[in-house]
This record gives sequence, structure tokens and C-alpha cells, in this order.
Amino acid sequence: MTNSGASASLEGGPSLSTSGIDLLLTELRRNAWGLWVFGPPHGPDILAAVRRWRTCADVVILRGEDGENDATAYRTPTMPGLDPFAPELVSWQYHSSAVWTLRAVLALPAPGHSQAPIAVLEPSPLCFLPPDIGRPIAYRPASISAEPPNAMQPVSR
Repeated sequence: MTNSGASASLEGGPSLSTSGIDLLLTELRRNAWGLWVFGPPHGPDILAAVRRWRTCADVVILRGEDGENDATAYRTPTMPGLDPFAPELVSWQYHSSAVWTLRAVLALPAPGHSQAPIAVLEPSPLCFLPPDIGRPIAYRPASISAEPPNAMQPVSR
């Protein structure tokens, strides 16, 4: 999950160090996504990422690498007291392999863009972290800078 070539496996399965996934995770970091790692340090179970905007958050949950629904992405409204990992509503959701899910969320138009999703949908059960996941073992903030002045840019937390 890092650029140094180090790998991390999910649930003892294949590592998430394949170059395609590494490149997409690097792109997430470049686009102000915060990253959470859940599970044992030697082989995390779940990698989750959040990109916060002023009115919503884009979320990615990676549970594996190659399976049909190993990854989930969604956009959810943000309001005080709401957890982006426990969405009440979503305006967009996508469930597929890690590579396709990361590609989809990176291609998602910014909020306010004419092609940005505005639907009101019930989130799939795949949009939630497992109830017994515990606390993250690592967190990388999106940025340590102040909030951007433009509503079309992500919010740093």
C-alpha cells in the first residue's frame, strides 16, 4: 500500500501491492484522501479512504484485491455527528474489484459539477464497515493545511 514496494495483504489473501492498485492508491493520496487501516499490522483486513468535500464525502472500502465485490465506493452527505463509514443515504455507490472501484471513484465528478450524482439512494450493506472491525491501526490524514477556499475542492480535516 506504499510506494516503497512494501505490500499488505487483506485477510491473508493476495497482497495489495500490485502496481495498478498502488498507482490508484497514490492517486487517492494526491487528491487529498485520508486513509485508515484496520486489522493486524502485518496484514490488514480493510483499507478505507475518505475524501471530504463541504457537503459530502467520497468513501472507498477495500476488503480484498481480486474478488467481484472486494471493494466499495460511495458518496454520502456529511452533516455534524454523521460517520462517513455508516452512511444513512448515498448519492452514488459502486461495488466491484479493487482496481475497478478505485478507477470509478477517481473518475467521479466533483460535487456541484453538472455530471455529479445527485440521487438519494439507500446504501447497500457493502457500504458499511463490519461491526466488529475495531479501531484503525493506522491513519494518514489527507492534509495538515487549512480548508481550501473553493467549494469545488476537498476539505482537509
